[in-house]
Amino acid sequence: MGAWELLLVGVLIALGLCGVLVPGVPGSWLVWAAVLWWALKDPQPVAWAVLVGATALLLLSLVVRWALPPRRLRASGATPRMAVYAGIGAVLGFLLVPVVGALPGFIAGIYLHERLRLGGHGEAMAALRTTMGAGGSSVLTELFACLLIAGAWLGAVVWG
Repeated sequence: MGAWELLLVGVLIALGLCGVLVPGVPGSWLVWAAVLWWALKDPQPVAWAVLVGATALLLLSLVVRWALPPRRLRASGATPRMAVYAGIGAVLGFLLVPVVGALPGFIAGIYLHERLRLGGHGEAMAALRTTMGAGGSSVLTELFACLLIAGAWLGAVVWG
């Protein structure tokens, strides 16, 4: 697989990660489709292993999301700007503290947005609890699964 095709797969994965944060966009399936395309164009054992792992991880995240409360983020006061802060926080956390850093990064992004918007620590913490209870945990689950898939793909491309 050429460099341009790998770049295009990476762009599709990045668009899928952004799509996770936008309601109604099937971001996780875009990430999976990009990995599928990569595995079909570069049929190496590591590519198939990443595809099988991505499939299993997405199915597991679906099961976990079904067990969580339904998404009612708009009713909780979540805005697109909050999603941007949460997404950037998750990606930075994922990069700074590999894998597990996405969880506190996501929560820190929401807290930072609410702290800037509301001004105080107590109000920001209350808004954070409301947002996570209204479906933020579901978004976090899907985003974390997609970040793991993106990391596995990137690792397979670089070291595989």
